[in-house]
Amino acid sequence: MTDDVLTADQIQQIRERVDALMPEVRADLEALVRIPSVSAASFDQAEVARSAEAVAELLRAEGLEVEVVSEGGRPAVIGHIDGPEGAPTVTLYAHHDVQPPGDEGDWDSAPFEPIERDGRLYGRGAADDKAGVLAHIAALRAHRGSLPVGVTVFVEGEEESGSPSLPAILERHGDRLAADAIVIADSGNWAIGTPALTTTLRGGIRVVVRVETLDHSVHSGMFGGPAPDAVTALIKLLATLHDDEGNVAVQGLEVGEAADLDYDEARFRAESGLLDGVELIGTGSILTRLWNKPSITTIGMDVTSVAKASNTLAARAAAKVSMRLAPTQDPLAAFELLQQHLLDHAPWGAKVTVELEEHGSGFAADANGPLYDQARASFRDAWGVEPVDMGVGGSIPFISDFAARFPQAAIIVTGVEDPDTRAHGANESLHLEEFARVCAAEAIFLARLGATRS
Repeated sequence: MTDDVLTADQIQQIRERVDALMPEVRADLEALVRIPSVSAASFDQAEVARSAEAVAELLRAEGLEVEVVSEGGRPAVIGHIDGPEGAPTVTLYAHHDVQPPGDEGDWDSAPFEPIERDGRLYGRGAADDKAGVLAHIAALRAHRGSLPVGVTVFVEGEEESGSPSLPAILERHGDRLAADAIVIADSGNWAIGTPALTTTLRGGIRVVVRVETLDHSVHSGMFGGPAPDAVTALIKLLATLHDDEGNVAVQGLEVGEAADLDYDEARFRAESGLLDGVELIGTGSILTRLWNKPSITTIGMDVTSVAKASNTLAARAAAKVSMRLAPTQDPLAAFELLQQHLLDHAPWGAKVTVELEEHGSGFAADANGPLYDQARASFRDAWGVEPVDMGVGGSIPFISDFAARFPQAAIIVTGVEDPDTRAHGANESLHLEEFARVCAAEAIFLARLGATRS
């Protein structure tokens, strides 16, 4: 049972404490957003270090013993504070690095200058994932001086770059992160007003496909017709990755079924920004296509630009292809299937090579048991409605690393985002009322776990 762990008065007191804290929590979030902590190598990594130190100072102010660690990658922050004797321990995860802002002309305001519009706070990292960092801080502040559980906070500094040094961090510091529950604040909720546990995430691979048809580029008038150019060959090759209905045509990949939640085409069109008249691709329910089936996207191409084009048969062309995978799919097995498909479908004898650039496993939780019950109860306490279990079509590969390293821990994936957050895109934003509920839910969750100790 979960309903009798805390009284209604206790829950209300926590909510009131969190509400009172939100102005200072927001101010700290805005200060963190102003640090352009882009972990991509082409950006100033001194800003990532500055962001790590800012996070460390926030944790030190709450009484945690804090260390900034770097194991060959971007700096991460680990902080710990003991709870009462016999209390459970909770590890709270977030990341302080952010995606590049992209073309600043696409933003309605400066990406690293947070600003509120219509109840949303805009800025790069305002949601993904500096709000996750501040949700943990808010939960700690709500229990300042009487923390009901032991807490370890782990704030990574390179999640947006694929977490390359995370295995080394887990190997060298993993014992410090062990806990009864691990809360991953890097996902979102089903809708404004409806909280969710994320129970599945797709895996993913990224490859570079290179096509060669000539040993050098030649005049299209003199040789065009008999000789295929590499760009056309590449386009023809990429077209084989989907069938006529838009399903992924690579054979042998795993496919699952999504939870039965109400999600229609009108909502998908509104949330995705799909243009009028553009058809949806693939078959099966929309959520199955989003969460449990593979998808393939061409995310970049090396071809001559329109501005610099000449009447030339290109000898070489390349594309970067991202493939999302069913949550249980082995990513390396998926790479072998994709590579074989591309080699088998090389048009006109073109020379094709496929390079694996990045891979990550998906996640499928067995979200049952007392800790998950307490998490769902905390959502009910904060939102006043029943939470749902949902999947996410994106990938958070490090979660599989946590699951392997801490098999006995309940891994609870939640977050601050909503369908209009636009994480990774221009005008990323945080719904401030939802953020307050996230903070309250986490503070209540810590209280609930503390109340269950023997």
